[in-house]
Amino acid sequence: MTSLSRRSLLQGVGVLLASTALPAFSFAQALPTGGRLVVAADSEPRNLNPAIVASNGVFFVASKVIEPLAEADFEAEGGLVPRLAIAWEGSDDGLSATFKLRQGVTWHDGQPFTAADVAFSALEVWKPLQNLGRIVFANLESVDTPDDYTAVFNFSKPTPFQLLRNALPVVTSVLPRHLYEGTNIAENPANTQLVGTGPFRFAEYKPGEYYRLARNETYWGEGLPHLDEIIYRVLPDRAAAAGALEAEEIQLAAFSAVPLADLARIAQVPGIEVISRGYEGLTYQLVVEINHRRQELSNLEVRRAIAHAIDKQYVVDTIFLGYATAATGIVPHNAPEFYNPEVPQYEFDIAKANALLDAAGYPRGDNGIRFSLKLLPAPYFNETRQFGDYLRQALAEIGIDAQLVNNDSAAHQKAVYTDHDFDLAVAPPVFRGDPAISTTILIRSGTPAGVSFSNQGGYESAELDSLIDRAAETVDTEERTQLYNELQVRAGEQLPLINVAEWGFITVARDTVLNVGNNPRWAVSNWADTAVQQ
Repeated sequence: MTSLSRRSLLQGVGVLLASTALPAFSFAQALPTGGRLVVAADSEPRNLNPAIVASNGVFFVASKVIEPLAEADFEAEGGLVPRLAIAWEGSDDGLSATFKLRQGVTWHDGQPFTAADVAFSALEVWKPLQNLGRIVFANLESVDTPDDYTAVFNFSKPTPFQLLRNALPVVTSVLPRHLYEGTNIAENPANTQLVGTGPFRFAEYKPGEYYRLARNETYWGEGLPHLDEIIYRVLPDRAAAAGALEAEEIQLAAFSAVPLADLARIAQVPGIEVISRGYEGLTYQLVVEINHRRQELSNLEVRRAIAHAIDKQYVVDTIFLGYATAATGIVPHNAPEFYNPEVPQYEFDIAKANALLDAAGYPRGDNGIRFSLKLLPAPYFNETRQFGDYLRQALAEIGIDAQLVNNDSAAHQKAVYTDHDFDLAVAPPVFRGDPAISTTILIRSGTPAGVSFSNQGGYESAELDSLIDRAAETVDTEERTQLYNELQVRAGEQLPLINVAEWGFITVARDTVLNVGNNPRWAVSNWADTAVQQ
């Protein structure tokens, strides 16, 4: 999405952006080895195991320690480069997929990595426990290991290899079987004291202060990693990240830890670079979740009125300061494999919104209010909170009294995804390369209560469910893509939720940090080739 970068502003102050994010040093000579990279962390996940919790907050730390089968890449064929798998192939009937695994890899405790670890992770963790793996591996029946470096996944129903391929970086974090087998996996101490095969070992955690990762001297990647150490300094106040960078207390802040409003100023500080590249595989979507149990919101005309009341361009320009683009539907623009531009749109039109509400049988009362709703903005980002304030005002313009309820993360998740104690909620789901991984769960019916970022609004559509289920078992790539194109149109017509904007993040770093943003999931990749110029 080229519109994610405010090029006219940032180029004017000499900042490296998406097309020029890699320092020339990394191409001109060998990267330096050694040194410490100090990074801002704005949260402290209670469970650091990415095989169970596939979220960016977890990946940010854990991806340096625990590796997937493959990682995203800008230039590689198929958009993937090998990690613990060196080759992969799906059967024509979609009932199996074969992975050839890397030899000579050891876990951080010295035990050998084998296909048994992959089989255990898939069957005992990814399929039953992981938030996203439950979808990708729903029909996984068994994993054969004909030798120590081959894993054959067998499915009870056709499973598109397109989906498996797109999901590999996100859902295939491999765990050491010898530490998890026979234990309560969800409560295993290794979920916080990570043991992996990655370029860095988990060394230390001091609550409220920092995580420390140390170089893995026995890493399989020749000459890697370049860094001796990564320190994640806990800075929950995002405004503090800019000051820490300027004072050289930290060297890098990812995931827009430096507030967007500070970027123009900090971009002018000598020795600091603002980099938009490296989030192409992590598109965030600003979404209005709708509780369809509420009588008024079960009415399609009311939902359409709400969509017409939202000025998406205002949201992009004012809340995201231009570092976003207006959404057109459930699949973002920068997913060309699936994106369909021919989706019904709801232009900003207050008069039309009011007319729809009148026609739906919800006239204004003497006080000008048609009805009241409970609105819960997600607390994860400044932008989601700010959009909650904006949405309250926008709804007031059409006679809907939105009562804001601001919770912390735990209370918000419980209220929306377990108790259904909301009418409207603001959510930032992530599109992770394939609709089956991250999008269909938002609109398919039947998701059990308690599953975060899923259809907990109770929307039910046999038509949408059928399209989703057919795509889940369609092996032919072209046919599967066409089903998702149709799904986007039908979702646009029915509005189970309202997509408002989509955005990537910004990294701010000292110019001594090299190889920043060099893959589409850089912030949540292993940083083996990241270096610090001494």
